[in-house]
Amino acid sequence: MSRVNPQTSHRVRRRARGRCEYCHSQEQVVGEEFTIDHVIPRARGGSDAPRNLALCCFACNTFKGARIEARDPLTGKRVPFYSPRQQPWTDHFRWSDDGLRIIGKTAVGRAAVVALRLNRTQLLVARQTWVRWGVHPPVGDD
Repeated sequence: MSRVNPQTSHRVRRRARGRCEYCHSQEQVVGEEFTIDHVIPRARGGSDAPRNLALCCFACNTFKGARIEARDPLTGKRVPFYSPRQQPWTDHFRWSDDGLRIIGKTAVGRAAVVALRLNRTQLLVARQTWVRWGVHPPVGDD
């Protein structure tokens, strides 16, 4: 498996402002280095170009795998997978009033919430702490 070159990796990290582009967890708060995800996986013809790369936490990267589509839990229809390079996060997601849960606003958002398990128990517990610390939800997610 080839790695993304360091200059491109730095560019992707800076563009993402240090947060997973799927669950919006902040790298500095989580305490582990995030990875560079291929939005369209290399196994599906995706490139190493910055327009196809996203900063991603380990869990979201694992749950996403080589997906390019997911099932909307409301309609049961398969929809294209959320692409942080082409779709603003706030178009598809919002935070619950308490800042703990990510709510899908569209079919794409709902499908990603389920596929990536964006409201898994461990993440909800962590978000409770982050909310108390005043570092969550991230700035710009309203």
